[in-house]
Amino acid sequence: MPTSLITGATSGIGHEFAVQLASRGHDLVIVARDEARLASVAQQLRADHRVEVEVLRADLSNRDQLQTVADRVADHARPVDLIVNNAGYGLKGRFVDNDVAVEEALFDVLARAVLVLSHAAARAMSPRGQGTIVNVSSVAGFLAMGTYSAAKSYVTVFSEGLSAELAGTGVQVTALCPGYVTTEFQQRAGLSTPGPGFLWLDTQRLVADCLADVERGRVVSVPSLQYKAAVGLLRVVPRSLLRRQLRSVRRPGPRRSR
Repeated sequence: MPTSLITGATSGIGHEFAVQLASRGHDLVIVARDEARLASVAQQLRADHRVEVEVLRADLSNRDQLQTVADRVADHARPVDLIVNNAGYGLKGRFVDNDVAVEEALFDVLARAVLVLSHAAARAMSPRGQGTIVNVSSVAGFLAMGTYSAAKSYVTVFSEGLSAELAGTGVQVTALCPGYVTTEFQQRAGLSTPGPGFLWLDTQRLVADCLADVERGRVVSVPSLQYKAAVGLLRVVPRSLLRRQLRSVRRPGPRRSR
């Protein structure tokens, strides 16, 4: 029976990955910060799908706790067949108005954790000749909209490069690039829910489409026709034009006094 490890597994996209992989018969290792919520989700998954669920409480911005997760990924005695690097969040406010420590923690979760866990997974999976790494990125990575956008751009490009490096090893790497998704993300970040309803994606369909893309060997998975079209356009529009458009719709907020 295969084993999948999922970060940020107690809500949103990560939870849906856990549900769908469990429904396929995967044992799970679920990772998140909230121990009580982890226990509750694990109990429900075991009851619904009759699979083994291991719980790892970790704050991925903490290097020691991240290393604990990496060590679990690298454990040859208990191999992880599929890893979903999903954990993430957003920040409210401009980069210059946020404390640098807050921005560093965001970067550690969105980018450094992906690097560290992908490294552990690739090293463990390659000798076995099989395995899957799914890195949850974002359509925002094709824009220039602050540190979240920059980190997601890194995740997509990193995944593409790692996929090329692992070609022929039997290890599949896929970057999932969703747009707006109906999860707790906006609420937890204190952000508004912009855009018309048709831009918002359902997590169940999103994850099912991603897993189908993984099976097809796709390196970049962009869900839905509207976002495929958007990404296609963003790849060809000059970045200078995109920057001008973004400046016209974003107004600077008040500066924080010091």
